[in-house]
Amino acid sequence: MSSRISPLAGQSAQVAQRVDVSKLVDAYYSQHPDPAVPAQRVAFGTSGHRGTSFDASFNEAHVLAISQAICLYRQGQGIDGPLFIGIDTHALSEPAFESALEVLAANGVNVMIARGGEYTPTPAVSHAILVYNNGRKTGLADGIVVTPSHNPPDSGGFKYNPPHGGPAETAVTGWIEAKANTLLDTGLKDVRRIPFDQARRAATTREHDYLGDYIADLGNVIDLDAIRASGLRLGVDPLGGAGVHYWARIAERYRLDLTVVSDQVDPTFGFMSLDWDGRIRMDPSSAYAMRRLIGLKDRYDIAFACDTDHDRHGIVTPSAGLLPPNHYLAVAIDYLFQHRPRWNKHAAVGKTVVSSALIDRVTARLGRELYEVPVGFKWFVDGLLDGALGFGGEESAGASFSRIDGSVWTTDKDGIAPALLAAEIIARTGRDPGERYRDLARDLGEPVADRVEAPATAEQKQKLAKLSPQQLQVTQLGGEQIERVLDRAPGNDAPIGGIKVVTASGWFAARPSGTEDIYKIYAESFSGIDHLRSLLSEAQSVVDRTLANQ
Repeated sequence: MSSRISPLAGQSAQVAQRVDVSKLVDAYYSQHPDPAVPAQRVAFGTSGHRGTSFDASFNEAHVLAISQAICLYRQGQGIDGPLFIGIDTHALSEPAFESALEVLAANGVNVMIARGGEYTPTPAVSHAILVYNNGRKTGLADGIVVTPSHNPPDSGGFKYNPPHGGPAETAVTGWIEAKANTLLDTGLKDVRRIPFDQARRAATTREHDYLGDYIADLGNVIDLDAIRASGLRLGVDPLGGAGVHYWARIAERYRLDLTVVSDQVDPTFGFMSLDWDGRIRMDPSSAYAMRRLIGLKDRYDIAFACDTDHDRHGIVTPSAGLLPPNHYLAVAIDYLFQHRPRWNKHAAVGKTVVSSALIDRVTARLGRELYEVPVGFKWFVDGLLDGALGFGGEESAGASFSRIDGSVWTTDKDGIAPALLAAEIIARTGRDPGERYRDLARDLGEPVADRVEAPATAEQKQKLAKLSPQQLQVTQLGGEQIERVLDRAPGNDAPIGGIKVVTASGWFAARPSGTEDIYKIYAESFSGIDHLRSLLSEAQSVVDRTLANQ
């Protein structure tokens, strides 16, 4: 990101920068949202409802309302199988789990909680749902993951996965959001709830071995025999996240030379180096947040990390250090579609509209179809489920792909499998992902990319989200003729919530932020850094001028 880099970025977090966990949890129970304040209502973004208890955007009332709304949604849809629920290591996740279980048990929902109170990665919940539902037509399962992903330690998050195992589609989250807000408006009087101890002992509350089941199945998506036979030295930093106890078990079961850099769990995440904005954020794609593992890169043949709910990956190679997410996505796609002979020969490659155009070029060289969708992993769910997609990935280091036999693995993002794939790539080809990326760049062109942000009012953000190609009064960009102006994704014709402008050797996309009064411009050039700067500058002028004229 080329704007607003904090002078503290990459430095160790100081005590004063760490969240006061006791105050945070106290605020979860003591602060009560005001439904008349928009920022304090339930709002499902691309990955569920998120907020912090300090500003009354993620509190007990929100979780109670959302949980009751999910129970009502299940009843309306006839979903009467078990509900798989998992939590990450954020401080607000445990109290939110307890609140949710109080409601779920009171509503008679069969709930599958993690054995021994273990933390549960997002992909392990998706995997559990899909394995349970395989071959069933009735009594289908669904799930909840209590996580704000890689967001700062004061954050809380709550997301729902329907029976397809992936992130809920907009129609589903819209219904749950509206119902939850109605419950808030009426003072939660229609929320059914029993005390936690009673909910925990309820006959409908049972333990499930997420860790054991997920790890036992990993050999069906990654060639772990090849990794073991190679003798590669692997390093992993769980970043104090939900998969913290998974890695040692993976190493033990598959006899891998894998070192867990740290198994520390600390809800303040005080061991992290500060991210680009000077805040603690467990983002495995950030060179600032990944300072610890990058410093150890020469100790391992390949090293990797995952974010707090383990649905994003970061790959650190001896040859290139931390790979930008787009670089690794291109490498993974190029490798997988040449080393998975049992995959459907018509399986397509899924990417979001702001992912690298190098993926387009790799896909074309492979002779595969490209499926380009708006931002949000939910758009890949159906394709991953039925095998129409072999791979789905987004620029923020989230991906999932088919099992070795071509059947579905997960329909939500999985950080663990792509991390281990990096080791398989070396084991099977003798070259690390950084080296393989250089090969791709040499053959297909080397892109440079960046993202900038600019202030925008709520009204301007609404205008940008609804901008049409006809409103863009421009025919050239970066000295080249504009080839396409998109406001809908080519893959599924869904609105992208902004605009994308494409030329022969570059592109930019502008989208409003869902959480801040800014808009974001993504840009990429295959003609060097000067051309990239030109794209960004012209893009910002075009967007500002267009918004001013509306």
